[in-house]
Amino acid sequence: MENTLTKKASESRTLMTQLIFPHDTNHYDTMFGGKLMEYMDKVAAIAAMRHARMRVVTASTDSLDFLKPIRIGDAIEVEAFVTWTHRSSMEIYVSVTTENLYSGARDVTVTAFFTFVALDEQSKPCPVPSVQPESELEQQLYATAPERYAQRKKRKQDRLGN
Repeated sequence: MENTLTKKASESRTLMTQLIFPHDTNHYDTMFGGKLMEYMDKVAAIAAMRHARMRVVTASTDSLDFLKPIRIGDAIEVEAFVTWTHRSSMEIYVSVTTENLYSGARDVTVTAFFTFVALDEQSKPCPVPSVQPESELEQQLYATAPERYAQRKKRKQDRLGN
């Protein structure tokens, strides 16, 4: 049975703020990429669960672009929301913004798309609500999502040799 419910993208919006300490950084005094990816995956998972209201698993991560370094003492905001859905999958846009707490300067430092799949009690993929974009960014990401979905699907088929 298909789920015909539609939810606003803003209903899944999730925000996490962290202060970057020396133990979060590498020998260049910039944040470990893997640590940041962990934060991004967690925030994306919460956004996916808020949208689907069920268990979810990470299916893929793509377009993970590190635009600027994150340094000790920076505050980061990791923000995520569901941009588009297919039958049981959800595309989540995640962005990371740094803030210098002394000057107030803010920069987008990382962006990525995560794909999550909703699971039922038997760990089988199950339908999720569709997305209603509202803001200009949400509308832009929604409009371009089918192309990203097709690229992911082709990439997966190419890797599986199908």
